[in-house]
Amino acid sequence: MKRIGLLSDTHGSLHDRLFSFFEPVDEIWHAGDFGCLEVADRLTAFRPLRGVYGNIDGQDVRVDFPGHLRFFCEQVDVWITHSGGYPGRYNREIFPELLANPPKLFISGHSHILKVIYDKKLELLHMNPGAAGYKGFHKVCTAMRFVVEGKNIKDLEIWEIDRDDFTKSEINQLK
Repeated sequence: MKRIGLLSDTHGSLHDRLFSFFEPVDEIWHAGDFGCLEVADRLTAFRPLRGVYGNIDGQDVRVDFPGHLRFFCEQVDVWITHSGGYPGRYNREIFPELLANPPKLFISGHSHILKVIYDKKLELLHMNPGAAGYKGFHKVCTAMRFVVEGKNIKDLEIWEIDRDDFTKSEINQLK
């Protein structure tokens, strides 16, 4: 059994309360747009981290993180990418691979909109954790945690705070 913390679109900021939410997890997965390496460093100091770079990430982040990450967690085939789209509107650049070899769990970020959708056609679960960071059009910051046990994905929980709950020091802490 693995307990996973999932976030995306931190854009250079992390709220302190996120670490309390991630306290019980074994690993953290980041679906891109770290914003700076300091976000990755802070997460890695807390728990083992897997992640992909996003469209706003510079070369410093891209050196350490790939654009796509595919691996097994327990018996679940996982694919993480930043701009992957969602069921019915997948990114056309990755759609052929999704169609030919779909994972069981497909994770993307980018939209800043939390979504969990089962794709019946491809028989995969799509997760987008929304945006955990301060920057963006979203009004609520979100992240997820869940359990992977054998072939099962279960016990999904959502973390959310109003973006206005970020203090000035938290907004500037990682710039």
